[in-house]
This record gives sequence, structure tokens and C-alpha cells, in this order.
Amino acid sequence: MRSWMKWAGGVVLSILLAQSGGAQSGTPASRGDWPMYRHDLAGTGYSSLNQINTKNVATLTQAWTYSLLSDAPPAATPGRGRGGAAAGPNSEATPIIVDGVMYLPAANRIVAIQPETGKEIWQHQITGAAPSRRGVAYAPGANGQPARIIFTAGRRLIALNASTGAPAAGFGTDGEVDMVTPYNSVPLIYKDVVVVGANTPPGAIGGIGNPRAFDARTGAKLWEFTAVPQPGEVGHDTWDGDSWTGRLGVNAWPFYFTLDEQRGLLFVPLASPVPGSYGGDRKGANLFGNAVVAVDVRTGKYRWHFQTIHHDLWDADPPAPPALFDITRNGRSVPALAVTTKSGYMYILNRETGQPIFGVDERPVAKSDVPGEFAFPTQPIPVKPPPLARVSFTPEDLVTAADTTPEHAAACKELVEKNGIYNAGPFTPWAYRAEGATPKTALVFPGGLGGANWGGLAYDPASKYLFVVSQDNGALGWIEEGRDGGFDKATPERPGQGRGTFDVRMAGSAWPCQRPPWGRLIAVNTSTGDFAWQVTLGITDGLPEIKQRTGRPAMAGAIVTSGGVLFVASTDDNRFRAFEAVSGKELWATRLERRGNADPLTYQGRNGKQYVAVVATDTLLAYALP
Repeated sequence: MRSWMKWAGGVVLSILLAQSGGAQSGTPASRGDWPMYRHDLAGTGYSSLNQINTKNVATLTQAWTYSLLSDAPPAATPGRGRGGAAAGPNSEATPIIVDGVMYLPAANRIVAIQPETGKEIWQHQITGAAPSRRGVAYAPGANGQPARIIFTAGRRLIALNASTGAPAAGFGTDGEVDMVTPYNSVPLIYKDVVVVGANTPPGAIGGIGNPRAFDARTGAKLWEFTAVPQPGEVGHDTWDGDSWTGRLGVNAWPFYFTLDEQRGLLFVPLASPVPGSYGGDRKGANLFGNAVVAVDVRTGKYRWHFQTIHHDLWDADPPAPPALFDITRNGRSVPALAVTTKSGYMYILNRETGQPIFGVDERPVAKSDVPGEFAFPTQPIPVKPPPLARVSFTPEDLVTAADTTPEHAAACKELVEKNGIYNAGPFTPWAYRAEGATPKTALVFPGGLGGANWGGLAYDPASKYLFVVSQDNGALGWIEEGRDGGFDKATPERPGQGRGTFDVRMAGSAWPCQRPPWGRLIAVNTSTGDFAWQVTLGITDGLPEIKQRTGRPAMAGAIVTSGGVLFVASTDDNRFRAFEAVSGKELWATRLERRGNADPLTYQGRNGKQYVAVVATDTLLAYALP
């Protein structure tokens, strides 16, 4: 690994001196910074900046770009990206800004740059494994120790000096700690605690996917929370027999974590057990799979949990940690959180206790006909808010020529007829295909991409609205007996059109087979639990202009500002958009060269200007008022 400084005159020197001094004294981030992945420990995605507002946002212009490609020279060109023929990093990163310096991962390096110009201050190249493409975290200095940038690269937890990019002295060995279990996302840093999750698909190095914490000063391990409860622990009785033993999955894989600083509560979303489509070998509800768990951030000790799916068969975990806010109920303030799931629901809970605020019903759902499988008889459905995504399908929901085109409608009709498709409402179990029986295929909504995905929620304290990006695309599949006598999930083979998704390839992109909308931006009023508004998010360019506003798939989230503006990219139509937060009215849009599959950020430069920026696959783009 190597680091070097790019000097740009006295401006950069003054930035470094100010950053170093502020970090060492523990000075909190300024109002104009974006100091962590979702701006704050509560995960609100909210900035109090208002220079850019609903009256002038339509005049935003590109200020600068920075290339994340691995072979690009370390320089920025105002107004356009840099060249380079290497494959892009497919970045999903949200940069952070602390004391007027921007930090982010590129394809093969971590960089510090001037947020007003995009010019590099320093870069540190990573060898052996690529740095996380999702972001970095900042640890303030204390007691003479310089501030640090902390990030992951596979199973390595790495700390750099925030002022120079050199490996942080005193942290692990030469600035690195072996986490054993890899984590591909952004650590949470609270005082001297660094929290990381785990990414352990079947066969991955490291095994069990427990969340863990390390000391931000030394790298020493502090605690590990057991995601699959062991004998004597809360939740152990939700695993039949010894099915808990060595169980993979139940990973803390989200892009970031959230924390109630006043109560010292860390909120951890946990994923589905492995295998995810067949649970005959793990009867029971299977805690803490598909749950949000509150633990003590200092010790990792369990405080409470709420399970969003019992005995998951759909890999529909909560992909982002909850956003934290307060609700006024019966004249008193209630500490609340909201967590979204790939199953299409949002749960609004009391963050002290985990109890639902607007009610959750355990509703009966369809049984499985797969031998040995016992789908859980009920699932928790929120009374409010309504589903954020499509959760069922009827024949009347099939797309028509009037919705899109005759060719699209005909291709979707053929897909349905060939596969014997059926849907039994929310939590439809996978169909069983016995050898020689009439083929039967389950259509599950939401599909593998989920309803709301990893981008998380944005919260506006003025309107008390939560904003969420949601998509509608179904999954097709069935369970069949494998060669080893076990049961495996299978999906339709469609040459040139992917596998297992309820869409067809038209005009160079995937068009879902249910009637639009296919993607939405939704505002939830946290005071009532109802939708405040919802709009179609994204256009399908291959359709006639009058039919283009269909909505498109999107996994990243939005941010909101006190200027009353909501910013979101994410959709696969490669647009970056601004909306009026109180109404959902679109105010501005610009087309990106590549998809902006990342959460945006906004900040104030040292020149007094407010910027809004987003990573678009291999390029970071910043915008400002003229």
C-alpha cells in the first residue's frame, strides 16, 4: 500500500491544518459537513442547509467531477470526467465531509479531496483487495491521536491518518486488523467504538455473520453479538432441535448502522438464514433472522428485537437500519424508529421497547406444499403505513398494450402462460414441482430486489415525513428435488432475458410484466402513519413519450434538506432528480452518463456555496447554483 499528498497551494495546506486541529480537539462537524453515510447517527439523511431551495433548485449546474476509475491520473477536470479504459468500480458510495474535506473510496484507493473543486489532497492505494465500494467512516482524534479514516477491504479493517492518508499508527498491525469475517460496507463509529457487520454468502470465508465491534484507537475487538441465539439466550427456542448449530446467514450486512446516542442503543438489521428458499431443516421462527435488534453499543448486549418475517423463505430481510425520530402521541413525545423490508412493508416502532406504534397484525398466509417445509402460519403485517410495494398479483394486473406496447404485452402474456404462474398474496411460498407433475411457478411480490432496498429512509423534521424509494418487480420460482435428495429453488430459463424475474427484455432494458407503476417515491406522515403523497419515480425511455412515466427499479435512497428539497438518483434511467418535499412535485432533473446507484449528499464548501453530489457508477458529480 502507498499514500501520497497532492499539494494545491496554500488553500490545501490551510484545509489540512484546520482539519487536523479540529480533529485532534474533538471539534464536532460543522453545519455544512456531511460527516457520515446518512449524515448523522440517527440515519436521517437530512441536512439543515437551505441555500439550494424549491425556488432555485431548477438552476443547478454541474460544478465538477471526479473519476473513480483505477487507472485515472490523480486530477479533476471541472465540468467533465476524466478518461480511462479500465472497467468501472460500480460504486455505491456516499462520500463523507468532515471539517471541509471530502473522503471516499475509489476503485483501488481511498482519497481525500477538496469538495469545492474535486482536486485530490491525498490518496492511499489499496492492494490485495478492493476497498469497500460503499463508503468510509471518520473517527475524531483525541488525547493527541490524529483523526482517522476507517474502512474495510474484504476481511481487513483499515485505519488511515485523516490528514495524510498514511496508515494509522497504533491501530492493529500497520493500521490494519483482520476481522476474519468480511464486511463490505461502512463501519459505524461512536466515540471509541467501531461497529462492523458481516457479508457471508454460502461458502464465504469467515463463516457466521455476527456484528462485531472494535476499538477505534487500537483495533482490539470489543464485542460480538450472536445473531443465531445459542442455548440459554433469548430466541434460541425458535430453532427446532439442533438446526441452529453452525447456521450461516443471519448476517448484519447493511451499508451502515444507526444509533440512539442518548440511550446508547445500536440498531442492527439481520438477514435471512441460509439456505434462504427452503427451511425444512430449520423449523420455527428462526430468530434473529429478518429482525431488527437493539443492542448496547458499548457491550453488544441484547436489549430488544422485532422480527419482520418469521421463518423467511424469500430472502426479504430488512436491508437498511432504521431511521430514528420522535412522534407526538396523545400529547407526549415518543422515541420512534422506522425500518423497511424487502418484503414491501415499513414498521414504525418505539425505539426504547421495539413495540409497534401504529399496530402490527399477525395475519394468516398461504401454506407451503413443499415436502418437509412448514411455512410459518402467520406473518406480521403493519396496520399503518400501507405496503410500500406491490405484495400480490391477480390476472387483471398483467400489463396491457394500452399500458405500454403490444409487443411487450404479448411477451408478458407468453411468459405467464408458459410457466403456470400463480400468486397467493403476501408471502406466497415457492411452488413445489414434483417430477412428472404439471409445471407450476410461484410469482412472488416483491421479488429478489425487494420493495425498499439498502438506500434507507430520509426524515424531514419540519414536515415529519419519511421518504422512501420503492420498486415493483416480481420473482418467478419453484422448489424441486435436487440430485442429493434435498430441495433446491429453481427459476425459468429465458435466453437473453435473465432468470427468475417477472419481466421481459424490450428496447435494451427490462420491462416488468405487471401494470405500472414499477417504481415509486413515497412520503409517509409519521404523525399519522399514512402516506402523505406518492409519485412515480423514473421513466422507461423505450416507450412512446406519453407512456414513459412508468417508474423504474431503484435501490439507493433519497436525502432531504431544510430548503424543502428532496434529492434522489438510483433509478436505472440514469437521472438525478429533485422534488419538493411537501408535495412530491418534481423540480429538477439531469441525465447522468451512468446510473447513480448511490445515496446523494449535500454540503457547504469553504467558499460559502452549497453543493449536492452523487456517485454515478464510476464518477462522482457535484452540482451547485450558478
